[in-house]
Amino acid sequence: MSEELVQKGSKHFEKLIREQLERVRLLKSEPDWINYQSLDKIIIGAAGGDGIGPEITKHAIKILNFLLEDEINSGKVEIREIKGLTIEKRAEVMKAIPDDVLAEIKKCHVLLKGPTTTPWKGSPWPNIESANVAMRRELDLFANVRPVKVPEKGIDWMFYRENTEGEYVLGSKGIAITEDLTFDFKVITMQGSERIIRAAFEYAKKNSINKITVVTKANVVKTTDGKFLEMAERVSKDYPEVKWDDWYIDIMTAKLIDPERQSSFKVLVMPNLYGDILTDEAAQIQGGVGTAGSANIGKRYAMFEAIHGSALKMIDEGRQIYADPSSIIKAAALLLNHIGFVEKAKKLEMALDICAEFEKKIKITGRDTGATGEEFGKYIMDTIMDPKLEEKWSSYK
Repeated sequence: MSEELVQKGSKHFEKLIREQLERVRLLKSEPDWINYQSLDKIIIGAAGGDGIGPEITKHAIKILNFLLEDEINSGKVEIREIKGLTIEKRAEVMKAIPDDVLAEIKKCHVLLKGPTTTPWKGSPWPNIESANVAMRRELDLFANVRPVKVPEKGIDWMFYRENTEGEYVLGSKGIAITEDLTFDFKVITMQGSERIIRAAFEYAKKNSINKITVVTKANVVKTTDGKFLEMAERVSKDYPEVKWDDWYIDIMTAKLIDPERQSSFKVLVMPNLYGDILTDEAAQIQGGVGTAGSANIGKRYAMFEAIHGSALKMIDEGRQIYADPSSIIKAAALLLNHIGFVEKAKKLEMALDICAEFEKKIKITGRDTGATGEEFGKYIMDTIMDPKLEEKWSSYK
């Protein structure tokens, strides 16, 4: 009996090894990073998604049009609306991303995406896969990037979370050998580790940040996390101007809330599960997950989104015009930075800080007791136009 169980486990593990060896083969032949500034035209796709998504996305698009007016008029940049990434159409065709929608997305270089609804138990929708999960896979968006800022605490963090490896990629492929014995699996590759770590170092270099923190549990999870840490040491040699250190995930969760330590962290890079934990903790420190924007980046494509849900209840109650667009506006700033408009991204980030954290001349409450998303978007654009924007931001900071 025990020999049969061993064979059962061995065959299952053999299948996983073959799958991952094929994945490594593909990783070795993947294209190099796209150079956006060398393109004749950068195409930005915009998909509103579900619920409050179309409402908040239109305010972010208006801001992008405002900031990129010269580039759009000269033909250097195009903002293209992508229709059909809705739960209704996805349910109709029984696909996480309809084929025609995916084809349109692939014609763009980057995508600004509103929240999409993932069916839940008891929902009126069929049990189709998350659009986000499918998009990360279809476009190979291996880097989940999230900024967190709390200026009054000196917090200005940028998280780089690996999206396609770790425990999650094999999360549905564990095995129960018997009722008493179960296994799950974790996978880390040299190629997968290098590209996420290099992306973090590139961001630090491009933005003149001289500190990177690598988070693992390599003292205990020696083989996989050890590989990740080993790759960080290799990659760091290509960036002598960027200092780096490493922390273990358990103590890192404590140090993120340590007032004496918080401001010392700048760019943080880590495997998938640890990134999921830390980015949610960090967003809560900032004010909740609804305040955070997010980027999912690959070498060929990139997607930028609000990380909150589609808030269907707000639609049911007719409150969508009061939805807070801050998260997707932060995502738009990430998008600008990623495609090379670093100064425009900084202006947008400074204006958002001033409007949402410092001045607060108008306030979003989600109801008619506060401002509409349109009013908040105009407030941000007016703030960007202030010739003393940077001086004002510095004084508040």
